[in-house]
Amino acid sequence: MRQVILDTETTGLEWQKGNRVVEIGCVEMLERRPTGRTFHRYLKPDREFEPGAQEVTGLTLEFLADKPRFAEVAGEFLDFIDGAELVIHNAAFDLGFLNAELARLDGLGRIQDRCTVEDTLLMARQRYPGQRNSLDALCKRLGVDNSQRQLHGALLDAQILMDVYLALTSGQGEIGFDSEAAPQAAAEVAFVVELGEAAPRPRVHVSAEEAEAHAARLAGLAKKAGRCVWLELEAEAEAGAA
Repeated sequence: MRQVILDTETTGLEWQKGNRVVEIGCVEMLERRPTGRTFHRYLKPDREFEPGAQEVTGLTLEFLADKPRFAEVAGEFLDFIDGAELVIHNAAFDLGFLNAELARLDGLGRIQDRCTVEDTLLMARQRYPGQRNSLDALCKRLGVDNSQRQLHGALLDAQILMDVYLALTSGQGEIGFDSEAAPQAAAEVAFVVELGEAAPRPRVHVSAEEAEAHAARLAGLAKKAGRCVWLELEAEAEAGAA
């Protein structure tokens, strides 16, 4: 699956009041792994910042004066996200602004016409009801490093959101249970036992490097989730054998 983690910065909180997008940041993932491809543009808004918005982003009209307008990068931006699943924190906010920008141009439609959308804010509210689920709060809860986030920046926030999303969704998807290839892979390693006959069980040989990587992954899951059932079962087995 191709996913694009997306974030925007704007001149204010409401696109209905004519506020504009001043920064777009996107990070691409393929099968839950970053590809190294990003899309990042600062944009000239042709309007003033609302009070407080400039302090949040650290951007100024002077800095943005020589940057392209949204219309100049729209085609490149849409090509980057086209057909992907977008992962956005508080998707209604970003989609509202981006669709408003697209509406100023002819024939480009809406973001939702090109992409599916996963909202990490809704995911977090379902997993942690009644708790603070801002990006910073999730970083603290899930052990994601956000120490570089002194100001809101679209590309940095998209990179941080990628780590938050992977932590929120760590589990079955990471070991291939949600992959279309999983049933076929299972069929390839299955062995048939004829009625009345016994067949030897397949043996899997694990290298020291693989065992070390496996242990590190389990430790990471335990740190993020607060527990790891596999590690608990291993501890019980070792205690029983002692």
